[in-house]
Amino acid sequence: MAGNLAQYCPAALYAGGCTTQGCTLLHNVKLCELCCVICVSQSVYNAHIRGNHHRKNSTNREKPNVFPFCIICERDIGNLSSWGSHLAGAAHRKAAIRRGVSARIEPPSASQLAHRAQHCPLCSTTVLKLRWHGHIKTTDHKKREAVAAHKGAFEHAEQDKEGVCISPDGGVDFGVVKLDESRTGVHKVLIVHLVPGAPGVVVERADVFDKSNRISSSFAVQMAGGGPLVDGEDMQLRVSLTQADYGRYDGHIEVHFRRLSPNRQFVIVRPVCAIVGDKLDRELLKAATPHVPRKRVPWKNGQKYYPGRRPPALVAVPWVRKLKAYPIPPALVATLRDSSLDDLTQTMRSKHLPPAFNATTHCTHFKTLLWAEEWRMETDLRRYDLADVTFTKEGALYYLVVPGLAEKRPSVVVGDQIEVQASGADPTGRCFAGFVHDVRLGDVGVAFHVSFKPAQAVLFNVRFKLNRIPLRRQHEALGVLPMPSDRVLFPLPSHVGAFPQTNVPLALYNPSIANNAPQLQAVHRILQRPAGLAPFIIFGPPGTGKTVTVVEAIQQLLQRNPDTHILACAPSNSAADILAERLMALGPEKLFRYYAVSRTRSAVPEQLLLFTYINPEGYFSVPALSTLAKYQVIVSTCGSASFAYGVGLPQGHFNHIFVDEAGQATEVEVMTSVRTMVTSTTNIVLSGDPKQLGPIIRSSAARDLGLGVSYLERLMERDAYSVHSGRGVAFVKLVKNFRSHRAILNYPNESFYANELEVCGPPSSINSFIGWPHLVSRKFPVIFHSISGQDEREASSPSYFNIDEITVLKDYIQKLKAEAKYKISDEEIGIIAPYRAQVHKIRKALSTVAADVKVASVEEFQGQERRVIILSTVRSTRDLLQYDQRYTLGFVANPRRFNVAVTRAKALLIVVGNASVLSTDPLWRRFLNYINLNDGWRGEPISWDPTAPVQDDAEYANELREQGVAGLAAFMQRMQTYGGNSDATADELESGANMERVFVEPE
Repeated sequence: MAGNLAQYCPAALYAGGCTTQGCTLLHNVKLCELCCVICVSQSVYNAHIRGNHHRKNSTNREKPNVFPFCIICERDIGNLSSWGSHLAGAAHRKAAIRRGVSARIEPPSASQLAHRAQHCPLCSTTVLKLRWHGHIKTTDHKKREAVAAHKGAFEHAEQDKEGVCISPDGGVDFGVVKLDESRTGVHKVLIVHLVPGAPGVVVERADVFDKSNRISSSFAVQMAGGGPLVDGEDMQLRVSLTQADYGRYDGHIEVHFRRLSPNRQFVIVRPVCAIVGDKLDRELLKAATPHVPRKRVPWKNGQKYYPGRRPPALVAVPWVRKLKAYPIPPALVATLRDSSLDDLTQTMRSKHLPPAFNATTHCTHFKTLLWAEEWRMETDLRRYDLADVTFTKEGALYYLVVPGLAEKRPSVVVGDQIEVQASGADPTGRCFAGFVHDVRLGDVGVAFHVSFKPAQAVLFNVRFKLNRIPLRRQHEALGVLPMPSDRVLFPLPSHVGAFPQTNVPLALYNPSIANNAPQLQAVHRILQRPAGLAPFIIFGPPGTGKTVTVVEAIQQLLQRNPDTHILACAPSNSAADILAERLMALGPEKLFRYYAVSRTRSAVPEQLLLFTYINPEGYFSVPALSTLAKYQVIVSTCGSASFAYGVGLPQGHFNHIFVDEAGQATEVEVMTSVRTMVTSTTNIVLSGDPKQLGPIIRSSAARDLGLGVSYLERLMERDAYSVHSGRGVAFVKLVKNFRSHRAILNYPNESFYANELEVCGPPSSINSFIGWPHLVSRKFPVIFHSISGQDEREASSPSYFNIDEITVLKDYIQKLKAEAKYKISDEEIGIIAPYRAQVHKIRKALSTVAADVKVASVEEFQGQERRVIILSTVRSTRDLLQYDQRYTLGFVANPRRFNVAVTRAKALLIVVGNASVLSTDPLWRRFLNYINLNDGWRGEPISWDPTAPVQDDAEYANELREQGVAGLAAFMQRMQTYGGNSDATADELESGANMERVFVEPE
């Protein structure tokens, strides 16, 4: 029928009637706008509105009275919740001025739209009349049309007819079936009943069709008995489920009848479904409440602010350079506020970014992107606002419980501001801006104005203010003069230099490097480089020892020249701590670890406290400038590295600046250390992997315009770092992998590293799961477990979880812990999931089974390794992949996230996911082919030819959609034989997607 909709008149379908004289199209088609169902006749429509589906929707849904269509701008704005922000936008105000009307208008009603525009209930959008005919011909509309027609046909087929009733009328739901029971088979019964007095019928056959077009269905149906049914007789249909794997299984049963007199055929359909899983898991992990979009916390603007007491930590460092404010320029604010997310990238490029990107415009370019990121960060913080909360007084501080604090959602540190106002009517009109003095695991202590004395029952609304200090330091660094030369920002092959490359024997601090030619080569090149060349890069794929190489190079430089001064940085405190810990042999007289004043002592490794300076008040600070200048090595995060400039160390003080894990830092973060200290003689060394995760960016516009490209990655794309001329001179690629079994490493090695990585891990580690009885192939320690689960959400969280996958991975965890021969501790197992909700659900499911297994996102696993890694990919809905791709979530269409995820495992990698969804991405399709061809596949069988070449430009998602449409069309054709989306705005979607991201450590 989907194809036959062209026979029906669009005016009859969408306008309620046709006024065209002599129209030859069919007019007996009806659209139920409430249910988005197309009915092919008046009788089918009448049956629909009497049916359960329509009655349920009539109760739970309301047909819209007004529409989010701006009659001034003549466009649909997507969502009524965005109406106010649209009216406040500059584009709308300008359009109102041009028309000479007030900009303050209400959303129009259907009658107001009647002569100007038409609402499309299938697409949830309103279209100008002159564009209507074009709209209904679009691919998206046609796809929704086909689905609506299918819904109508299926609903009609479900209705009892011709005196035949099939009970239960809701079909067969097996519920949650245990795996051992589904393997042996379970069954239920459908009763076919002919009402007394109805003409006799013959049950000709009963067929089962699987919803996902599997090769073989999990369901079967048998007729008990046969022959005609007459005058009130019954017949049983025995429906069975037989399935050897976990997952969700859906289909429908088509019962075909022939009426005896007059001779006529008809069909009645019943749905059938089952979940093969664990009832206890489902009860424990099910959504506590249905998902509903999050509501913004009410906030009264224009109130009088009462500042609180600032913490002493904020003045702990004796700064000699005043840090400017660097506010977002008003013109850019207007663009960020008024542009739609779809238009923002192009508007910023044309209006605010310099036309060329070079050393002269570098500062302006990145300042603009940094401001765009700040705007997005501030917007995202609004999702963490709290409503109707209370404070608990402890001493001079008021403590507030902050959900998600331990996960940095939101990130709150000492010195941050929190704004508070009464949630109800407040005649005083006051807003208190308190300062955070104490951060604990789940709550923060805030110092407010002395007049803040809330009664016990008073409720407050709370806003978290963005800590702008790290952003201001980055702006400061970008503007430091003199500006670095091209050899730092845009190096050419001539900046690499030609110098002797003789390898003088070294007395190595780490003897293992002696047998690792690339590591040794990198150390030699760093030692031999004359001052003032282009940055040198240590390209370190997973498990190849980047940090080991950096530490050895630092030690060798100091051994060669004790007067050398080195600044060593990393994007995160954890990575900087690793650097400092491996350099502790230098002693506290030569090594200084700087921490931002907001860092708490409890967050610092005990062994590193000896290498810090704590002022008499107990806060992290810096010693006297003369003492600071004597340290041979200073270690800090990239974001804090400009402290040296801020306290008065002169530019050029450091001979070398090292940035480890440089691929994870934005270019501006690296510049915070480089631009403040570099001179014409400073050597820069970057260590990282451009094939792994880059910096965390919240603004899609800033990401698209280059903020998501690290300094390391940008340099490696330049001719100076080409494989042919730059390798061994401008960069060295480490190739000895000490982490993973060959079966785990093979695919990422081929896909990302030109097949150059060598398997060098200790056999006792990487081979420790060969022969494990639960491998599909005893010699191949990689498993892909194919399962069709379901994406779910709960409450107001935008994050997704998949209980079906959790049941599978929990089963693997129990099998891992049960095998004495393959003994493994919780700490040696890691579980990676791309969505925060899935992480929480997995932790909950494992709390009594393996509580110490680390469960986290890919970002939290970068740089780490485990003997066993299990990936839960979550996605089971193809339509959500575009959301993931746009906001760089999930594993599909995100090569770097995929690369990091599959390269964390030493001895065993298990991937749990929906093969049909993952296979839409060519990178994943090849990976699944690789596993299948090496006998690592378990679960639902592969649905494509794994030996067929995979094309990078192939539209595999379209291929699967076409298969789905073909399934709908086949059903519609069979029925015809017998005659019988989200409203969220783009801005809300981006903000929701950013809920998956932690806020980057401020300093």
